[in-house]
Amino acid sequence: MDADRKEILRHVFGDSSDSEDLEPGDGSDSDPTHFWEPIKQIKGLWLCRDLLSPQHQSSLLSTIQNEGWFTQASHNQAMRFGDLPAWADELSRSIQKVVLASDYVFDPIVLGSNDGVKENASPFPSDLLCREPLFDQLILNSYQPGEGICAHVDLMRFEDGIAILSLESSCVMDFSQVEGTSRENDPPVAKIPVYLTPGSLIFMSGEARYHWKHEINRTPGIQKWEGEELTQTRRISITLRKLCQVE
Repeated sequence: MDADRKEILRHVFGDSSDSEDLEPGDGSDSDPTHFWEPIKQIKGLWLCRDLLSPQHQSSLLSTIQNEGWFTQASHNQAMRFGDLPAWADELSRSIQKVVLASDYVFDPIVLGSNDGVKENASPFPSDLLCREPLFDQLILNSYQPGEGICAHVDLMRFEDGIAILSLESSCVMDFSQVEGTSRENDPPVAKIPVYLTPGSLIFMSGEARYHWKHEINRTPGIQKWEGEELTQTRRISITLRKLCQVE
């Protein structure tokens, strides 16, 4: 690892080049603990609310700013394919380590169970978690208050397994089922709201990735959680995906 890359990783993740600050702790009180929440109504949708601490979020935002991608108001998106920036590679590895250390990874899958948590007992299916690289495509978006994303399913040019990290403003992301993908005799499902706080990561695989659209409506007065309107500021999202291999 060259000196420049070490300095970038140290700035974002702390003194450990292996991003130990993002790994689950060894049991001591000072170590962070990461919890994965399954969104029960949507198979394959998981949320980690505390992936990055406020300090790590601030350092990551500074590193992104230093990339020079959002220096002008008209510049609100940046993409990278193949070789990702060092900090994005390290973020991918840290996500992988956090998942491997979770209690869900090696739980048995209970076939035929009506309990969505048991049917979907790991944030990352093992075939996705073990692929190399985990991600090779990066998209950063900068959203000003009032700016969101329309309901969509990510393009099929990307493989299963998509991670989205939220920074700065909190928001509600709504999920709606793609027409024609519901199981026979299942009742219609209303939009499923998911509250994303700064530093949280949401992961979509399987049904969540292919059978559900996701959107963020930041029209003034729309963003509410538990009856309270959310204060909207700039929101940065980091989406990590893997391109499909061309045969």
